[in-house]
Amino acid sequence: MARAGIDYGGMMHRAMQGLIAEVLRKIADEGLPGDHHFFITFDTRDEGVEMADWLRQRYPEEMTIVIQHWFDNLVIEDDHFTITLNFGNQPEPLVIPFDALRTFVDPSVEFGLRFETQDDDDDEEDEEEGAEFELDAEDDGDDTPPSGGGEVVRLDRWRK
Repeated sequence: MARAGIDYGGMMHRAMQGLIAEVLRKIADEGLPGDHHFFITFDTRDEGVEMADWLRQRYPEEMTIVIQHWFDNLVIEDDHFTITLNFGNQPEPLVIPFDALRTFVDPSVEFGLRFETQDDDDDEEDEEEGAEFELDAEDDGDDTPPSGGGEVVRLDRWRK
């Protein structure tokens, strides 16, 4: 029987998505200040992701985009954002749900967020245990783009 309680993992997840949405809204309105730029990794299998077929074939599971020198049509909605990026001199629109995000990194200030999920087999256990939240002051060297260190926020076991 599931225990009733406070869903800290879900609350942190929504807060981190809100932070990313707020940053992207600021960039859409004002442009990128200084040396700021973003590496955003997302799960291309998420049902809300929209991208060209040739990009989906090239990135069947996960893709990292860079928002830096050229981007267009950045629009932020409650549950997703849209952006047009240049792939080999070919502008391509993308629709990326916030639920599809895996990492958000701004290497100019050594800041990063990481959303980690567990395998489907762990879902029942995850619902009972709740979420884990960890701040990591050093780069642990796995899938985050090189940033020379920084803060990484990890949200484990919150997704169903």
